[in-house]
Amino acid sequence: MSEQLLHLTEESLWKAARETGTYEMSTRGRTLSEEGFIHCSLPHQLADVARAVYGADGEGLVVLVIDRDRLEAPVRYEAVKPGGEEYPHVYGPLPVSAVVEVRPWEDRGPGHQG
Repeated sequence: MSEQLLHLTEESLWKAARETGTYEMSTRGRTLSEEGFIHCSLPHQLADVARAVYGADGEGLVVLVIDRDRLEAPVRYEAVKPGGEEYPHVYGPLPVSAVVEVRPWEDRGPGHQG
């Protein structure tokens, strides 16, 4: 089994997606159509991504656990800068049916792995 593919989002955005059947936010304040893909993380990357994107404002956030076998869109691993750590990106809409678990976000501080 491969590492979990995760996406951090606002609970209200996830609730709206459940009503339409598709999640199309890339990251905070940016849609899939604006960014071209949905930003995701591996478990060891999530806390750093959360702090970079949301800062100390983690209230009302949830972690979507994605089953990549249920995705129709490709997943590509890309670095922000050449030679940097690669992050997974989903190049298309996320069907609600591909989300196998929704967890409340709990940032336990730097260095916490799960």
